[in-house]
Amino acid sequence: MNPKHYLVTALLALAALYGLWFARDARLVAALMVFVMPPTLLAVAAAGGWRRAGFTAAVLALLWFSHGVMLLYAEPALRVPAGIETLLALAIVHAACLPGIRAWRSKRGSKPG
Repeated sequence: MNPKHYLVTALLALAALYGLWFARDARLVAALMVFVMPPTLLAVAAAGGWRRAGFTAAVLALLWFSHGVMLLYAEPALRVPAGIETLLALAIVHAACLPGIRAWRSKRGSKPG
């Protein structure tokens, strides 16, 4: 799987997780706009070839990671979805960093040494 597909898949998985998580929330529209819409729009942007989608997703993944870790400690009843959120945030950061890592490795490998 190439990095773009990996990023799109992780973003859509996070959006699906949030959609299921907040499906029965009293403030459904607000939850959809705050939690579901950003990763969905970033997945569409990444699939469409927006060059900054990975960077933007990685920056937002820091917030998603923090949210997941906070809930892991604060809400025992939400440990499973919070753990999945945390892992998906890490996957998003990893997917966003893969092109840079690959470029660095190929540049490093081409030097005599």
